[in-house]
Amino acid sequence: MSIQLIIQNGDRLMEPAVEDGIVWETSRKGSPGKLTFSVVKDQALQFEEGNAVRFKKDGQNVFFGFVFTKKRSKDGLISVTAYDQLRYLKNKDTYVYTNKTASEFIKMVANDFRMNTGTIEDTGFKIASRVEDNKTLFDMFQNALDLTMNSTKKMYILYDNNGKLTLRNLEKMKLDLLLDEETGENFDYTSSIDSNTYNKIKLSYENEKKGKREIYIAQDSKNMNKWGVLQHFETIQEGTNGKAKADALLALYNRKTRSLNMNKAFGNIYVRGGNMLVVRLNLDDVKLMNYMIVENVKHTFNENEHFMDLQLIGGEFNA
Repeated sequence: MSIQLIIQNGDRLMEPAVEDGIVWETSRKGSPGKLTFSVVKDQALQFEEGNAVRFKKDGQNVFFGFVFTKKRSKDGLISVTAYDQLRYLKNKDTYVYTNKTASEFIKMVANDFRMNTGTIEDTGFKIASRVEDNKTLFDMFQNALDLTMNSTKKMYILYDNNGKLTLRNLEKMKLDLLLDEETGENFDYTSSIDSNTYNKIKLSYENEKKGKREIYIAQDSKNMNKWGVLQHFETIQEGTNGKAKADALLALYNRKTRSLNMNKAFGNIYVRGGNMLVVRLNLDDVKLMNYMIVENVKHTFNENEHFMDLQLIGGEFNA
């Protein structure tokens, strides 16, 4: 395995000596790609915040971004944090738009902020009208993609592909890669009823016209006997269908929450947040043999070693 890290300061390209490996992290949504590393300070190494950073493994591009933080220590090492182009989606602004698809809105904002774009797939669904006031670009884009998913049932993944803002349908993010007990050193599987599990839903509406309080309840007696009463309560507004909402919340929350992390799996540079991988594991109370979504992934590169830690979601498994 060969790894190459290049920092560009103006017209000057530098390939510094890297200590303690390189870490690359990506998430499915809401966070930029992040590269962290430590370099040995010498007279020839002159770089600053904003300089471009490119990282390659075995000649293949892995990361392109910019230096945001330098941390120096007396041992002569400089710890560096670089982010890809998605870091600029933390900028806040206000936008009002009408009759645009999420992809058209993303292209418009990216152009306003001078971001480089690659493949932006057509999301199809036109958003009639939207006001985004004093929000991050991350939140604006995610709102548009959530509205699209609610209407089309299609999920899209926004990421930076080596310096180009990219939007792809989740179905096109599948990788021909299997994760099982052989390809990962360890896994952490947690099942719980301690958070976001409810077997009784109680909704309250103050009906001022009738001068009384209306109560809507949906519950699962079987799970109440098994787990005890785990109640979710909230007040609802006029015009809300109380019974339908109570039934929908019970269907959503009347189950265990499950989380799954794979640790020190064999590294693959094509795995990023938003990819789908086949997972085959026997987890005692559940057996997995299906595609799961990579919520977060952390790649660690050492001299002759590349492994990754992954958080996986899908079905009953959540972040």
